[in-house]
Amino acid sequence: MTTSPETTEVVETTPASGARRPQVFNWLLLLIVFVGGICSIGIELTASRLLGPYFGDSTIIWANLIGLTMLYLSIGYYFGGRVADRWPRATLLFAITAVAGFATGLIPFMSRPILERSLVAFQDLAVGAFYGSLLGVILLFAVPVTLLGFVSPFAIRLRLLSVTSAGNTAGSLYALSTVGSIIGSFLPVLLLIPWVGTYKTFYTFSLILIGTSVLGLLLLRARVMALGALLLALIVLTVAALWETSSIRPPEYGEIVYEDESQYNYIQVVRNGTAHYLSLNEGHAIHSIYDPERPLTGGPWDYFMVAPYFNPDTSPSDVRSMALIGLAAGTVPKQVTAAYGPIPIDGVEIDPDIVKVGREYFDMNEPNLNVFVQDGRYFLASTDRKYDVIGIDAYHQPYIPFHLTTREFFQEVRDHLTPNGVAVVNAGRTATDFRLVDVIASTMKSVYPNVYIIDVGRFANSMVIGTNQPTDIANFAENIERLPPGLIRTVGEISLETGNIREWTSTDPRLVFTDDWAPVERVVDLMIIDTATGR
Repeated sequence: MTTSPETTEVVETTPASGARRPQVFNWLLLLIVFVGGICSIGIELTASRLLGPYFGDSTIIWANLIGLTMLYLSIGYYFGGRVADRWPRATLLFAITAVAGFATGLIPFMSRPILERSLVAFQDLAVGAFYGSLLGVILLFAVPVTLLGFVSPFAIRLRLLSVTSAGNTAGSLYALSTVGSIIGSFLPVLLLIPWVGTYKTFYTFSLILIGTSVLGLLLLRARVMALGALLLALIVLTVAALWETSSIRPPEYGEIVYEDESQYNYIQVVRNGTAHYLSLNEGHAIHSIYDPERPLTGGPWDYFMVAPYFNPDTSPSDVRSMALIGLAAGTVPKQVTAAYGPIPIDGVEIDPDIVKVGREYFDMNEPNLNVFVQDGRYFLASTDRKYDVIGIDAYHQPYIPFHLTTREFFQEVRDHLTPNGVAVVNAGRTATDFRLVDVIASTMKSVYPNVYIIDVGRFANSMVIGTNQPTDIANFAENIERLPPGLIRTVGEISLETGNIREWTSTDPRLVFTDDWAPVERVVDLMIIDTATGR
């Protein structure tokens, strides 16, 4: 039997030798399979957060990530098996995982210029460059994920003693890899990204892979290769230490005063003059505004207060309660409280970190505001309260949670309205493309007796209002004219002058979303593409 440390495992994997491997050899293979499982899925999930501030987190983004990850792994499985048959050396396997770790550590540095280019492309409506940048970033994951695909077939080849145990060997290693993937699916989402951020999460996976590889190479007495892997780790640490950025994503205007990544969102607070703006994820929509010098924003938040006035003979005293699904940083409750007094308001926000931002930077401290950190639909399903106004401001443009756009959802909203209650939805659009507004209005029309639309002047939004009782569009102007001067009357008059108030009467079933069929992202993506291509 040869004594060469580089070939010991080759002889040991030969069934005819009958030799037993050293226990450390078996544990090293199990360790790298486990770590490879953790890192392969962990890199994929962290990639989604890297892309989120620029491209959003739609199912199209996820389809690209998952599909290409599977492609990369498949390529790795194929070539990993071929390489393992030709050069069945454990030292080669650990060298491969060291390179995979090194490539992982370079992802933040290499992706930044591409991501910034995508931001400019989106602002310039250059759809080809935008999606080209998306593809370019995703291709950055090809090297580490493909190399991690080498691990399982390589380990099977090295650990296989006899064809009679091939099934057990393959099954146990794939099971171990899958357990690692399960851990890798939770580790970045629940622990690493919220605590250290996306970039450092990549560095963490990088160093885990390189560190495991160095350990394996040292125990296999491949000291030169271990030194090379240590050098790769040093390069990654140097890049992480020297390459600093002022922000994850540069602001489109103003000055960043807060930036962080939560479990759900990339959060950015920008100060522009006396106003604070809340931007989430890809940042192409504003989710809250707070300006202590201006109670009205000119945006969609102002219009929630006038939704009840499609009911006949309505006055401010008729509005006694409100629920808002999509609280964000609290712009709407602040305005409604200023207009109606301290009526009970239940605000629903899924992200607790956004609530904290609202408290600190947007003065979201109204004593009449009760905050529920929950999904909006779950909130409705778990409460028996009824409200005079239920607002839905949870459509994080350009991508929207489909389960808040369906007939079943709007029926649940209606079930929680008082007899004269109204539901009001903030829906995005462009200057000429109202496809999203139309499908929301059509879906609401399948539930509510009357549905009305008010266009917002300052922003590309429309408010879609559904009334619990039969109403008439003429009621709105009559009610607004009777109001005394104040915030409600001001917004009502703006709505009458510039809002193109109209009733939606279409009952086309092709425009009605359901829990079973709600292609809201297709609608939004087509709007983006048509705008970018000038259609």
